[in-house]
Amino acid sequence: MTIDDYIAAAPIEAKPILLKLRHIALELYPDAQETISYKLPAFRQGKVFFCFAAFKNHIGIYPPVPAPQGLVKELKPFRGPKGNLQFQYKDGMPYELITRVIKALHKAYAIKK
Repeated sequence: MTIDDYIAAAPIEAKPILLKLRHIALELYPDAQETISYKLPAFRQGKVFFCFAAFKNHIGIYPPVPAPQGLVKELKPFRGPKGNLQFQYKDGMPYELITRVIKALHKAYAIKK
């Protein structure tokens, strides 16, 4: 399975969101490798640093954001039971916030050469 396959099989309301998240990650980190991790679209730079997924009512983003604390606090309304983020379709996607999430995840998890 590829990210293209995943997006093609996603619910119709999720497809443009998934494409936008992919585009944001590629713009930020063009050297990162696109992959599938735990059956989810993911980006890897040494290690997987960003995964995203479509669900019935929301988009999930993984792993949990560990820092900076200001961002962690700002994300509290979007936290799921395990600390992963859930953005409800009905509320719209806060792409500027998600961009900051991707940057924080890269800083926390990616291995830089």
